[in-house]
Amino acid sequence: MPLHNADIAAIFGEIADLLEIEDANPFRIRAYRRAAQVLGEFGRDLRQMLADGEDLTALPGIGNDLTAKIREIVVTGHCAQLDRLHGELPPAIAELLHIPGLGPKRVRALWHDLDVQTTEQLCRAARDGRIRVLPGFGEKTERRILEAAEVHLARERRFKLATAAQYAEGMVAYLRRVEGVERVEVAGSFRRMRETVGDLDILVIAAAGNAVTEAFVTYDEVREVLAQGNTRASVVLRCGLQVDLRVVAPESYGAALCYFTGSRAHNVALRRGAIAVGLKLNEYGVFRGDQRIAGETEESVYRVLGLAWIPPELREDRGEIEAARRGRLPHLVRREDLRGDLHAHTRATDGHNSLREMALAARDAGLEYLAITEHSRRLAMAHGLDAAGLARQIDEIERLNETLTGIRMLKGIEVDILEDGSLDLPDAILARLDVVVGAVHSRFDLPRTRQTERILRAMESRHFTLLAHPTGRVLDERDPYDVDMSRVIRRARERGCALELNAHPTRLDLLDTWCMAARDEGVPVAINSDAHSVRDFDNLRFGVGQARRGWLEAKDVLNTRPLAVLLAWLKC
Repeated sequence: MPLHNADIAAIFGEIADLLEIEDANPFRIRAYRRAAQVLGEFGRDLRQMLADGEDLTALPGIGNDLTAKIREIVVTGHCAQLDRLHGELPPAIAELLHIPGLGPKRVRALWHDLDVQTTEQLCRAARDGRIRVLPGFGEKTERRILEAAEVHLARERRFKLATAAQYAEGMVAYLRRVEGVERVEVAGSFRRMRETVGDLDILVIAAAGNAVTEAFVTYDEVREVLAQGNTRASVVLRCGLQVDLRVVAPESYGAALCYFTGSRAHNVALRRGAIAVGLKLNEYGVFRGDQRIAGETEESVYRVLGLAWIPPELREDRGEIEAARRGRLPHLVRREDLRGDLHAHTRATDGHNSLREMALAARDAGLEYLAITEHSRRLAMAHGLDAAGLARQIDEIERLNETLTGIRMLKGIEVDILEDGSLDLPDAILARLDVVVGAVHSRFDLPRTRQTERILRAMESRHFTLLAHPTGRVLDERDPYDVDMSRVIRRARERGCALELNAHPTRLDLLDTWCMAARDEGVPVAINSDAHSVRDFDNLRFGVGQARRGWLEAKDVLNTRPLAVLLAWLKC
């Protein structure tokens, strides 16, 4: 039974959760946490690496013990240690760790003192006032826990785009090998490059009488079959992701692809436009009376409605239909437009590879320049650099550039923006850099006015180049901090600095709407990988998807510029 890297990472993450509840050795817990992070972000297929005899201990934080467990999971689909932990603890208790405000110590207390094992039991205990009497809780904490638990219960489970991609790409490759299948496409929010995906919609053109739905429901990763017929089927994968399959006729394929790509608001606007000119639009085509006049391709659907074809990322009913009618759709940025990356780390701080290894990987990814931006001293957990350490790296980069071909390394830093808005390193060392990336890594709880003023003051530094992950959110883990992004964008325009679109799949920060606002203000956006290893440059594709959702063209993106043009801009 095939397992994706995300499945293995999830198993290690769950082991870490359960070990925390058991109050196990913190070093063991950290080892599993780090392994889960490394494997979840790893770009190559671990199954194939094992089959090819590659040594997984070369991966950061993966020793012989974890390699053996990875092999066990790949071969058997299970991990004996996780099974043992499940036998020792209540089955659903790890879910409590995903509720804001509940760490392992509180989960242990709730379990041992109140026998709370599920989210539902947690809500009941909070409503009964039983939590407030426990040491370290209190009435306010009880109220916050109840609110968070209720939100958690109501929230639809969604998968990060990069995680959904692992399952989507595997399913598509499988279906394309089925005899008689002519075309396979993933539609829905996945095709629109939404940052999270609730389910997958897959469209297939197949020869008449083809048994594609039978092949679909017998896919190795299917946990449950929800429905099956000749032209449609629905399943739930073992990871919990629902996948819906539609087999469509060639003459309706474009209409079906448009319909199932969405968004709902975009489709409603299209149907209204069709009605206004006496036509009917549905998933089978565009009709004048009973006659189908378009539907084989998406282009034919849009054309008969008097519109240019609209890229999927724009289909959110945010003005794209009027722009298509007037011939004013943007020429959206593409991955191949990116010439460089302005945010990356090495093993000098919390990265996993050397300067040279990162340089060569960036070159292999088609980039012409790469800024190395280690963390500054304030971020002790990432072993941030002080001025002396940064000076040594500057010298190392300059020496390396003398030997490199096809790639130029830029000298940079991801410098902490302190609570008062000052930068974490002195001007004397910042003046030696090509790129200064300012970042908020602490005090996410500041009130809106103070958080905004903090960032605005940092941007006043004459060395400040761009603002990293501007809202600070981490998907499924941390909400954005409260900041007036409109003021930040206006100040960036006045100061002549840029904003980052952090392409890491857990961030995808800027939001698409703020990308649009930055574009309207003429503020450049840098699509950066925030690479911590040689594999992370692949994440740029997700950043480009977010930029396209924000209507960005190549001219709006800072790192589409040739090196000479970029260097001139940096020196302004």
